[in-house]
This record gives sequence, structure tokens and C-alpha cells, in this order.
Amino acid sequence: MSGLLIENLSMRFDLPNGGHVQALQDVSLDLAAGELLSVLGPSGCGKTTLLNIVAGFLAPTDGQITLNGHAVIGPDAERGMVFQQGALFEWMSVRENVSFGPRMKGQREQEYGQAVDHLLDIVGLQDFKEKAIYELSGGMQQRVALARCLANDPDVILMDKPLGALDALTREKMQSLVLKLWKETGKTIILITHSVEEALLLGERLLVMAPRPGRIHREYRLPFADLGVGQDLREVKKHPEFATRREEILGMIWDMEEEIMGRSEADQ
Repeated sequence: MSGLLIENLSMRFDLPNGGHVQALQDVSLDLAAGELLSVLGPSGCGKTTLLNIVAGFLAPTDGQITLNGHAVIGPDAERGMVFQQGALFEWMSVRENVSFGPRMKGQREQEYGQAVDHLLDIVGLQDFKEKAIYELSGGMQQRVALARCLANDPDVILMDKPLGALDALTREKMQSLVLKLWKETGKTIILITHSVEEALLLGERLLVMAPRPGRIHREYRLPFADLGVGQDLREVKKHPEFATRREEILGMIWDMEEEIMGRSEADQ
């Protein structure tokens, strides 16, 4: 059975004072191999918690996750993570960072070398492969993080707001790169973002999550990710459905934020 299956997932965090926070409640999702999913919602809706459970960093209170027919019970190389801040090894070169996973698996240079150089070509960093990480811009560092993740050949790539800290132009270039890698590698990708436009551009499927307890409020199937492969993303944004969906989702999230603010004021 190929793909990622999330069944009735719930997550509760117990607090020192005896209370608890219900971060997720009965989340279910069936993601086929090779699909690109974007997830957004108001702050505190459990987006990152969901991603950390899929990564195996957290164990859910209830429910289960299976990938390709077997249970997810902890971190594994079949699931790669790209963080908001690259989490790279500053003292290593670009190429050493990208080849880190294969080297930790005991592979030799002749086994991983060609694949690593190919990845560096894909992300446009072949000319920077001997540079140290601290010498690179933020956008370049995120390219290294993507290449390092891909070097482990995971079935699923998990991305936690990976482009949020980039300037607008660099962010657009990275969005195009994500779409290119998705099509070229056929990987399953789950991307968490706070940007409605980014979720629309990069989500073949898009989930809008409702505030605590986090749950799926609405799901969309969209054409924009496919349209954006090899095309100027600014042209994709001119698609008549793009503006309609953007305003619809913005309004949806705005209403949720207003609800959260109302709850907070009522509790005071």
C-alpha cells in the first residue's frame, strides 16, 4: 500500500498545573505517493504539531499513521524534514552538508558522489559546493537544506515554514524550485505555511485547519501547482480562480482569528 495514511489522530499536551491543551482532534488524511500538500491555518491550530507527529518526533495521544503500509513510530530516513531555519552544519562545506546523510549510512564517495553533485546542480549550487554555510545567503542555505534532505532519498519530504524568513524575490524563486523538485523527483511533500498565496501556489491539495483543537476545516484540490511548474508564478497568480480562492481562504482564516481573539477576551 503506497502513500501516507493518517487515521483519527489526536494530540493532547498535559500541563504542570493539571490542565491540558488539545492540540489536535480526530485528524484523518489519505495522501497518495507523489502528492503535494500545503497546510495553513491560524496560529495555534496544530500545523507544526501535525508535521512533527508525521516526522516521528512526537507520539500522538490517539490515532495512528502508516506510510507505505507500515506504522510510523519514530524518526526514519523515509521521512525527511526541512526546517524554517535550515538546521545546517555551519562549519561544513555545502557539499559536506548535502552528503552528510549518505556518509552517516556508511556509503563511500563513489556511491553517493554523483547523486550529490546532481542535486547541487538541480538547486543551482554547484559553483558554491566548497563554500562554508555561513558564507551563503538565507535563500542559498535553504537550497542546501532541500538538497541535503533529498540526498537521503526519503519517500516523504516534510517542510515546516521553510521559506518564511526569505525576502519576497528569493521566496518566489524558492517556490519555483520546490515545484521543480516535486515534479522531477516524484516525492510526496507536505508543506506548512502561514502564507495563503504560498499555500495556493504549492498545494496540489490544500488543507485549512481550524483553531484549537486543531482539525481539518476545509480541503481544496487545486490546479496551480501543476500550472506553476516551469512557468512564472506571477502569471499563475493571474489565473481567475487564484484570486477567488485567495479571498475565500483569507476570509475564512480572518474569521477564525476573530473567534480566537473573542475567546481570549472572554477568558480575561
